[in-house]
Amino acid sequence: MTDIENKEKDVSRNKAFDYDEMVQAALRGVVRNALQQASKEGLSGRHHFYITFESSRPDVKVPEYLRKQHPEEITIVLQHQFWDLKVDDKGFSVLLSFNEVQERIEVNYAALISFLDPSVKFGLQFEPSPPALTEKKNKKEKASDAKNTEDSVTKVVALDTFRNKK
Repeated sequence: MTDIENKEKDVSRNKAFDYDEMVQAALRGVVRNALQQASKEGLSGRHHFYITFESSRPDVKVPEYLRKQHPEEITIVLQHQFWDLKVDDKGFSVLLSFNEVQERIEVNYAALISFLDPSVKFGLQFEPSPPALTEKKNKKEKASDAKNTEDSVTKVVALDTFRNKK
């Protein structure tokens, strides 16, 4: 193998840029922006959202009876009867009415499967991020930060050992 082939092999193994994840994150940003606008201004005209997400994830909070009825995924509709829509960088929460009882739903963007606004024929499909990978990624980042701090502390060298002793 040539040096160039070895370098190409190393780059493909290390995946310096995870473009698929970058695109997924950007598309989730579109959902976040649409929800932020809806939380501030409401839904104008005929706009309404169909949001499908994984219901079994630990970072999704739904009433237990809904999780039992929909163990894999749930589709909610934000149109006329939704309240207290709150949006942040990790996800959103909203009050919805189920059988005339208001229930709070909390969804992490990583759990999204699809987002549709049929009034303008707009839709997005997602590849949900496994919660274990999201948690592992956070733990790796914390471990890396701790190691960097640890490395910077252990790299202190006493200069006295290099001085001439007279």
